[in-house]
Amino acid sequence: MTKIKAWISAARLRTLPLSVSGIIVGSALGHRWLLEASLLESGGFFCCFGCPKFYLSEIFWLAIATTLGLQILSNFANDYGDGVKGTDNEDRVGPQRALQSGAISKKEMFRGIIITALITLGVSIALIYVSFGAANFLYSIFFFLLGLASIVAAIKYTMGSSAYGYKGLGDIFVFIFFGLVSVVGCYFLFTKHLSFLIFLPAITIGLLSATVLNLNNMRDHNSDKKAGKNTLVVKLGINRAKKYHLSLLILAILSMLLYLLLTYDHWVNLLFLLSFIPLLIHIKKVINTKNTELLDPELKKVALTTFLLSILFSLGQIL
Repeated sequence: MTKIKAWISAARLRTLPLSVSGIIVGSALGHRWLLEASLLESGGFFCCFGCPKFYLSEIFWLAIATTLGLQILSNFANDYGDGVKGTDNEDRVGPQRALQSGAISKKEMFRGIIITALITLGVSIALIYVSFGAANFLYSIFFFLLGLASIVAAIKYTMGSSAYGYKGLGDIFVFIFFGLVSVVGCYFLFTKHLSFLIFLPAITIGLLSATVLNLNNMRDHNSDKKAGKNTLVVKLGINRAKKYHLSLLILAILSMLLYLLLTYDHWVNLLFLLSFIPLLIHIKKVINTKNTELLDPELKKVALTTFLLSILFSLGQIL
């Protein structure tokens, strides 16, 4: 394996669509709010056709770049942390990590983590400046601190003696940063406004992100237990982890259905319901699979389904 391929492998590209799902949902909701606000101000004569879409804005693309940076940073840090601790060994079921294979040295990976963190911080500062400028200093400070917290959270999942992923806290952090921060934060960047309703799709994205992590931890249950990595699955045991998994999925679906019930105004709002089909199939797969190591292909399916949900949901908001 060449160095370039090794770094691409360490970045784990298959995790990236999931990471941007919250940005897509938050941006679409923010765009819809701006259109509705303009419509009210114009007395009902505002026409949205020809208006710039959220996916053409600098805020959207800088938010995407920031999120991708955080996800890649997290992947590098996980590779390094699990590699140094010996968690990645011959018992691991998933794809071989870069540090584990020897394709990238500890020193090189650590340097890659530092560089990625600095680039991500720089992009996040650009995002804050584009969103708030000099007029909203307090907002800028808050989001800067939130950006720092996101970087620290990405690194500390498996790195260091106090790595929270080894204490069964990964699910909470994933729910907060991939769900609430991603969706609600991005919505606020567009609107400078908050609404209770926005938390419903944010909860859905957060729960589905936690579902992917739980799948990963169920797959690695045996090797994690041997290595002393006390994920939530290790603490719960497989049977209760499965029940927890199904609860995450059901709550995610119900949260999105509640948002639909409270905001429905056109049939296009129903588009995202199509993404529930693979989720229901996944639920059946989890129930019927006795050997959780065989659930590895489901990680990609649930991640891509969450991305599909975000696309269909955003279409329902802007069409």
